[in-house]
Amino acid sequence: MGPRLGLDIAETETVSWLVAKHLVMSRIAFKRDLDDPKTIQDFVSIVQSPERLKLLLLLTVADIRAVGPTVWNGWKGELLRRLYNGALELMSGGVTGGAEADLKRRRDAARALLDDFSEQDFEEFNALAYPHYWRLVDPQTVARHARLMREAALTEAPLSVSTRVDAGHAITEVVVYTADHAGLFSRLAGALALAGAVIVDARIATMANGMALDTFWVQDLDGGAFERPDKLAKLSVLFENVLAGRINPYLELTRKPAFPNRAQVFTVPPRVLIDNKASTSHTLIEVNGRDRPALLYDLTRELTRLGLQISGAKIATYGEKVVDVFYVKDLFGMKIDEEPRLKTIRKALIEALNQPQAEAAKGFPALTAAS
Repeated sequence: MGPRLGLDIAETETVSWLVAKHLVMSRIAFKRDLDDPKTIQDFVSIVQSPERLKLLLLLTVADIRAVGPTVWNGWKGELLRRLYNGALELMSGGVTGGAEADLKRRRDAARALLDDFSEQDFEEFNALAYPHYWRLVDPQTVARHARLMREAALTEAPLSVSTRVDAGHAITEVVVYTADHAGLFSRLAGALALAGAVIVDARIATMANGMALDTFWVQDLDGGAFERPDKLAKLSVLFENVLAGRINPYLELTRKPAFPNRAQVFTVPPRVLIDNKASTSHTLIEVNGRDRPALLYDLTRELTRLGLQISGAKIATYGEKVVDVFYVKDLFGMKIDEEPRLKTIRKALIEALNQPQAEAAKGFPALTAAS
């Protein structure tokens, strides 16, 4: 077909490759941790050349935008941009990962932005942040985190929340700083669902003082930034009430469904995929099924019950179908590779996918270290 359209052999081979790989870039950008060096390395091993990278980006954007007028948004563009830039840097001789020089550059850049911090202030913050944190978070975000944590320490606040609307990327960043406990992610996710926010990405960090610094990137139900001032103002109180057990968000969601009833008529076969090769440090668990209120709570509650630590999550919804990807470790910080345990995880998550919403709302005690 290529030669009939005036293409030479090399051009025909490139077009053939693009057709075969047209979903690769979107799949990796939307499902994988783009701050994990292995994600970039795996993508580069597929693309192999800057020219293919450029062509694949153009094809991916055109393919997504052609699906429908509401499918493309600024957040998807940002994820594709980050993957493209990371791959181009690696193919151009750049270094990804946690080299000591890179960590120093990141710390120095953050320090320059914190001109209101004394040296002691900065060293106290630096002592709380593990090297992994510095590799994952850009200097501008580090500066925002440092100010949030310093304010929390000065006021002795048990819960601190900050929000930042990025209308250009159709996303809102919500940062929660509070004591770390098993099941914390589930409770925060439930509170956001009750607020009418849709989680599209999440990163979980534990600091050296035992505090959790959890970041959620959320949108409204129409795929835009979650930016209504009244809803943003209520988030802190909502988080506090949910964590204390005074509000059960899933009982509330049951009374007022967050999704149209027509979604209930669709059948989406439940599927759980577990990948131990996609990351050098985490096990990836991909969950596919029919979306419903409280589903994210069910899934994350099961992962916590099974003794798994959730380090990050990619949350995506396609109409009635949900595709959630979790980066997890066991309680010792290791991957999960024993087949009997993997089988148990699959079975539990399949049951959660099939569980009626009413069952999810049963029992919602106050959050404690043992929950």
